[in-house]
Amino acid sequence: MFTNDLAALRDVRTRSISPENPDGAKGGGGRATTGTGAEAARDLGVGWKVSPSVRIEPGQTYDLARIPGAGRITHLWLTTHTDNWRRLLLRAYWDSASEPAIEVPVGDFFGQGWGAFAQLSSAMVAANPHGGFNSYWPMPFSDGAHLTIENLGAEPVVVYFQVTYEEGGDVAGTGRLHAQWRRSNPLPDATTHVLLDGVRGRGQYVGTYLAWGVNSTGWWGEGELKFYLDGDAAATEPYPTICGTGTEDYFGGAWNFDVPGQGYTEFTTPYLGLHQVLRPDGLYASQQRFGMYRWHVPDPIHFDTDLSVDLQALGWRSGGRYLPLHDDIASTAFFYLDAPVTTRPPAPDVDRLEIL
Repeated sequence: MFTNDLAALRDVRTRSISPENPDGAKGGGGRATTGTGAEAARDLGVGWKVSPSVRIEPGQTYDLARIPGAGRITHLWLTTHTDNWRRLLLRAYWDSASEPAIEVPVGDFFGQGWGAFAQLSSAMVAANPHGGFNSYWPMPFSDGAHLTIENLGAEPVVVYFQVTYEEGGDVAGTGRLHAQWRRSNPLPDATTHVLLDGVRGRGQYVGTYLAWGVNSTGWWGEGELKFYLDGDAAATEPYPTICGTGTEDYFGGAWNFDVPGQGYTEFTTPYLGLHQVLRPDGLYASQQRFGMYRWHVPDPIHFDTDLSVDLQALGWRSGGRYLPLHDDIASTAFFYLDAPVTTRPPAPDVDRLEIL
């Protein structure tokens, strides 16, 4: 739906922002005289990888990219040490807005919420050895784009990145990419985990990533994912328009993701997968943890006025009854909206992000 015909000749120009070309200027790359690679390049000089990365101090927010005018970000590549994946907050602001449309921990944005690498080979996000993060979510804007990273940790971090984008082109009729992160840890008794709450406007829901930590024995994925569209959530009796049949079903699997004799089985496909299974180690890593994604690219969920999304966490108890669970669930929800700003949860602090 967002793919351009690669053979079409369009009136756009490709630019790229990196530590070697911080404003993406034409002919502006490879000119750095200082940077994290200056010592290594001391015998070679300018043009020889003098500034391949940036250092972000504790509490500092670093501008990854400031792009004026209209255009579209087509690729974001980023890497940093695994310790930083839940200590860095990625934000994106569209069309000169003062509040972000994207506010997500770096690891979760790329499907790596547990601070441990798992190969993710999808059309929209690729995480490759060992922490090469790639996003292909189209990010159009009509009046500027601003991407930042905030270091919430107590130590300096080093980040390598490259933001590739198109200048110009027709972005009329396109939505702005939003991404929201929420965590329930633990999920309160007999409640649902909320992914989105009262998003206002017209748009389409395009993706879900979950980092799910199990806090009990037994199967954990019996719950349904529910989409409340265009007034559903405000009704006297709020029932969803779209209701799934189970957690593993929503992510494209079946029967507990269990291949007989093999147990939980990882898989990664262009639009959905269970790409991460972290098993107990018999010592401190005592609980099972999972990473799973579903990109609604061939099948976006359209809404006209408002959207809310939630998820049940259910297992089984005696007598064939459902058991509401108290698991650790962190979600990242991706959607396009006809506005650069909407309702969003408070920004998490480092304690809320901590992997426990």
